[in-house]
Amino acid sequence: MSIEHRRLGKHGVLVSNLCLGTMNFGWQTAKEDAFAIMDRALELGINFFDTADVYGRQVEYGLTEEIIGEWFAQGGGRRDAVVLATKVFNPVSRKEYLPEPNRDIRSLSAYKISKHCDGSLERLRTDRIDIYQMHHVDRDCPWEETWTAFGSLIGQGKVVYVGSSNFAGWDIATACHEAAWLRMLGLVSEQSIYHLDNRAIELEVIPACRHYGLGLIPWSPLAGGLLGGALEKVETGRRSNPETVARVEAKRSQLEAYEALCRKIGHPPGEVALAWLLHNPAVSAPIIGPRTMEQLESAVLATEISLDGETLDRLDKIFPGPGGEAPQAYAW
Repeated sequence: MSIEHRRLGKHGVLVSNLCLGTMNFGWQTAKEDAFAIMDRALELGINFFDTADVYGRQVEYGLTEEIIGEWFAQGGGRRDAVVLATKVFNPVSRKEYLPEPNRDIRSLSAYKISKHCDGSLERLRTDRIDIYQMHHVDRDCPWEETWTAFGSLIGQGKVVYVGSSNFAGWDIATACHEAAWLRMLGLVSEQSIYHLDNRAIELEVIPACRHYGLGLIPWSPLAGGLLGGALEKVETGRRSNPETVARVEAKRSQLEAYEALCRKIGHPPGEVALAWLLHNPAVSAPIIGPRTMEQLESAVLATEISLDGETLDRLDKIFPGPGGEAPQAYAW
């Protein structure tokens, strides 16, 4: 397969089949290393970058967007080469800000969306956000208000597409219908947690994405490292964090079977986990979050792995899903 470019769901924009996640930039990954990772991602054909206005909050809210903006500012066609996605919903409480109740809560009000968009554009040093994603659903704010705010930003040329993240299936349906009523394009993508050990979205989110033509962007494809060879790393002493050890012990039998299967087929566990997602036609691009260049290069190798039917069946047995789509998974 290798890196290829495909439509985001039913929509016309072409994105790479891996999305570069940047949430480690600025606190786990130094700025200079982040610059090198982004340059290498473009060289490899990855044109889809994901960030959020809260990333980097361990040091300062919005720090990751600032790093990406500095990278764009180097020129060389970098901004033009990237389909850029960021997010709005969470508080962004930067040190220089005075307290402000609309900014300091989780919300999708028109006021917050407009204000946060301008902040992201300034930090990213760009005139547009290609995919502006709702980081979570806000069921207390009227959809007409939320969509009117996005429509205004689209009309001003500040936003091209709108996506969602962490939406339930019925939230996707509601958002799409409300947008259609307002004669708007609606959602183009959904970003959900999805990996071998968490397949809950197969019940209703994936069917909703398929029905409405959304591209699916799985986050945490390695389950926070659990599917990246965690058992072997713990047993060889390369990982000794008590939390990691506890997670491994809770899943020991599955991880033993999984890592044995990976050894049998001759591929590292992290690459197999990504390859499993890439075999799902509903998936547009898993989000990879490399802290190092080595992790980026390893993730790209996953695009070249072909898993046969026997291996896919074995993975289903090790990490069973919910039993299919709703309602057949639990009724008839």
